[in-house]
Amino acid sequence: MAPTDFTKQHFGIEILDLAPGRAVLAMTVLDWMANGFGITHGGMVFTLADTAFAYACNEGEDMVVAQAADITFLRATHAGDRLTATAERRWAGGRNGIYDIAVTDGAGEVVAEFRGRSRALPAPHHTTSMTKESR
Repeated sequence: MAPTDFTKQHFGIEILDLAPGRAVLAMTVLDWMANGFGITHGGMVFTLADTAFAYACNEGEDMVVAQAADITFLRATHAGDRLTATAERRWAGGRNGIYDIAVTDGAGEVVAEFRGRSRALPAPHHTTSMTKESR
């Protein structure tokens, strides 16, 4: 997933740690990531948390996607701040999972809490189409 994750690359998100059901990712907030009030745009914080969520739940062969997610913003950050998202699986059953992601600043203070609900999709089936000549 990482080599073709262009969102991660564009935002400068780095993978710090990966383990089954867990991922730690970080990014530095750049000037263009701030909103009109000079604070980190909520969408940037969400993107970091969502990316950590994706890496935590994609540990097997199935493609796992977000079924739903929500975020609570707890404190503002600014350009230059280093944010770290730690994603941890809380529950998995069948094709579903629940993951909690804490986003912290450079001082270790929690700036946002994200909860993601995942859904594993079956592996794509490769079928051979029959041409008129092969019938």
